[in-house]
Amino acid sequence: MEDILVKGTIEGVRIYALCTTKLVEELNVIHACSPLAIAALGRAVSGALLMAATMKDNERITLRFSGDGPLGEVVADAKGNCVRGYVDHPQVCLPVKAGKLDVGGGVGAGNIIVTRYLANAAPFNGYCQLVNGEIATDLTNYLYTSEQTPSSVALGVLVGTDGKVKAAGGYFIQAMPDTDDKVLEELENTIVTLPYVTELLTAGITPEEIIEKIGRGLKVNINEKIAVKQQCSCSREKVEGMLAALPDKDLQEIELDEVTEVNCHFCNKSYKFKNTEIQAMKREKNQ
Repeated sequence: MEDILVKGTIEGVRIYALCTTKLVEELNVIHACSPLAIAALGRAVSGALLMAATMKDNERITLRFSGDGPLGEVVADAKGNCVRGYVDHPQVCLPVKAGKLDVGGGVGAGNIIVTRYLANAAPFNGYCQLVNGEIATDLTNYLYTSEQTPSSVALGVLVGTDGKVKAAGGYFIQAMPDTDDKVLEELENTIVTLPYVTELLTAGITPEEIIEKIGRGLKVNINEKIAVKQQCSCSREKVEGMLAALPDKDLQEIELDEVTEVNCHFCNKSYKFKNTEIQAMKREKNQ
């Protein structure tokens, strides 16, 4: 199944569903994750793509799940159909809990920080305490308490015994102001009977079909289908600009090393700069 995000509506309710199996496996390889770490990161990047889909003009959103668990911070950054992410400690493992990977234990207690990068405006930060560190519940709670938008988020990542991602994705439901309460009640009754997202995807049920299942008996409209991908926005030029912006005293310290290496947290790509290049940056800065 291709990685795709499908946008739809069900009688005044916004509903998006997506499959992210391939891109989550890409992140799994990039960061050499444990099953626990990729389960947390996969949920986070899927959630970020769903929330980015609600924004206008390819505006960007960053989700930070900052808990006291052994995974450290789990970060997902999405813009349009592209997403990237990382987890501070990708090698962490914990015993399974109730037969499932203990993502909540890995993330721990703390906060979710949501940063929206809006067009022609300063970034907007929203904060909320983590409910249980399971990512989907925390996003649902954040949207309700911090942004006053009643929503339901479901996310899942299935990791095989070989450590590879077998299925990943989720869905997002958001009531519009004029939604009929009876429609919401029907949707709630349907959602509680649905299998896990990963069970649906593993059975070959597409995101579009997930939307149709959720809206059975109601009027379902499929509005748009978008291919999604893992893609980092880092570049040598951006890293060079970051280094050039450092204070002179920091540049003087860096240029003592023959080679300075900068590593991108999101994609693990390394950029190397010779001390002669650092010296040139400093000279150009002070001209």
